[in-house]
Amino acid sequence: MKHQSIEDFAATPEARGAKGPVAIVMAEDEVELSGTLERLHSFGFRPVLLLAPADLSLDEALAPRIHRITFDVYQENALQKAVNRISAALPEGIWLHYCYNAEYLFFPFCETRSARDLLAFHTEERRDAMLTYVIDLYAADLEQHTNAVSVADAHLDRSGYYALARKDPARNWEVLERQFDFFGGLRWRFEEHIPWTRRKIDRIALFRNRRGLELRPDFTFDDAEYNTVSCPWHHNLTAALCSFRTAKALRTNPGSRSAIRTFRWRNSAKFSWHSQQLMDLGLIEPGQWF
Repeated sequence: MKHQSIEDFAATPEARGAKGPVAIVMAEDEVELSGTLERLHSFGFRPVLLLAPADLSLDEALAPRIHRITFDVYQENALQKAVNRISAALPEGIWLHYCYNAEYLFFPFCETRSARDLLAFHTEERRDAMLTYVIDLYAADLEQHTNAVSVADAHLDRSGYYALARKDPARNWEVLERQFDFFGGLRWRFEEHIPWTRRKIDRIALFRNRRGLELRPDFTFDDAEYNTVSCPWHHNLTAALCSFRTAKALRTNPGSRSAIRTFRWRNSAKFSWHSQQLMDLGLIEPGQWF
C-alpha cells in the first residue's frame, strides 16, 4: 500500500482505527530492509510503516503487508520529524516503535513472546516508554563484506559500554533523576570519526503516544519521565536495537573507510541472534518479566 505523504496515510481507515503497536521504519537505502520489515511484522506490529524515497526498491512479497509512505529521509532530523507527525495523527495511547533499516529489535524472550506481550506487561507496570540501546553489529571480514553488513558474519562488542548521569544544562547542570547517557560500541571505539552529538547509544524507541508529546533530535522526549531508565521502585524492561547502521556509515564515509581496516578487537563476539546473549551481556534487562 502506497501513500504520497504522512498526511495521506493519516486519512486512511488503518490510521484512524489503529490499535497498535505501530512500527515505523525509515529506509536510508535498501541494505537489510526486508529483514528489518519482516522481523517487525513477525513480532505483531500492525501496521508497519515504511518511510522511503519514491525510487527505493521493496520486495514485492512484502509490499501488500507494508504501508509505504514517500518521505524525504535525507532532511535534518528526518526520523524525529516523521515520528512526531505520525504520532500526532494516530489515536492516543498507542504504542509506537521506530528504527532505521538494518536495525533489528530485540527484547527479553522475543523468540517466544510478541511485541504485544512485551508492551502489555510494560503498560501494567505503569510505564509509557521503554529505553532501548543501539548495539552495533559489524561483519568480521570487511574484505568479503565491504559495507560491513552480514547477517551470517555479524559480530558485536561484548564489553566497553558505560553510562554517565544525565545533567540538565537549563538547571545549572543538575543531575536528572533516573536518566543516563549511554556510550559504547563502534561510536566509542572510533569516536574520532563520530560527531560528539551522535555518540550516545540510548534511544527511547518504544513509547505510548499522546497529544503534544515530542521526540527531540537526541532521541529523548520533552516529557522527562519518558526518558527514565526505570520507575522509582524497581527495574523495568529494556530492549535493544542491534544495528549495522554505524558500521555501514563508517565504511561508506571516505575518511573513516580508509582509516579502518577491521572492526574486530579482543572483545568482539559472534552475534547469536538470540535475546539470551544480550541478557547475559547485560545489554537488555528483563525486569520483573519472566
